[in-house]
Amino acid sequence: MSVLAHSRAAEALAVCATRPLTSTLAAIQIGDNRFEYPSPRAVMYGVEDDVALRSVTWAGANIIPVATTPDQRPAIAERIVARGQAASSVLGDADEVLSLWDSLRTSWNRPREIRGNQPLLVMDNESAVAPDPLVRRGAVGEAPIVQPASVAMFIEEVGYDPTRYGGGYARRVAQLLGQGRTWIRTEPHPVTGEERVVFKADVGALALGVAQIQGVWVAPDRRGQGLGVSGMAAVVRDVLRDLAPTVSLYVNDYNTAGLATYRRLGMRQEATYATVVL
Repeated sequence: MSVLAHSRAAEALAVCATRPLTSTLAAIQIGDNRFEYPSPRAVMYGVEDDVALRSVTWAGANIIPVATTPDQRPAIAERIVARGQAASSVLGDADEVLSLWDSLRTSWNRPREIRGNQPLLVMDNESAVAPDPLVRRGAVGEAPIVQPASVAMFIEEVGYDPTRYGGGYARRVAQLLGQGRTWIRTEPHPVTGEERVVFKADVGALALGVAQIQGVWVAPDRRGQGLGVSGMAAVVRDVLRDLAPTVSLYVNDYNTAGLATYRRLGMRQEATYATVVL
């Protein structure tokens, strides 16, 4: 096992391409040309034989193993621990993540949560559900109404307000809007009359022909009225037409309402994710 330089990104992406659904998040980091690695913020570990690179592990703000084998993971964990870098999560293919965590857990603090069963759902055709005609791509100038919805989604999903830790989250909201990768439905608030977001979804990761949907949210007072499924039908239609041939997302197994929505939409399970929240 060795530390791989940015110059070997193409080889690492070829490993990711053998399993694009579970490596989408790693691929966007590996292929990011805005910074060099290894660096203080990120390292990529690789295991190779005489023929080719066989597995990679991205170790940055998130740790993402790709194509690792059980015999490799203790050594990968040892290298990660020795480097002493903090991470916010370990995520990816469930078998790989949970096995790697078994080797990391004795050296790291107790995780905030282990989400060990997150169905990875996929769709490569438009839904039979009629798309919501009011769902559209958001504009950069709409960040002031999109950010509260994004923050509300994050608090529900992760448990804390991300804006407490600087401006990074607001910049990410603006970035996705600028890239045309956030879909919204807006309508006046029933009490104040101010325009607000009642449905939101982002293409949070786009790589290897896969567009991974993240941050799906419906305003609490509009839930149970079909906005989620019709809104997602509109998002899937646009993404398949404009961005990628495959749409994916992962959802917690205990999110029964979400699972029902996505299955009604026509999504099918192709793999299982896991996330260790640190």
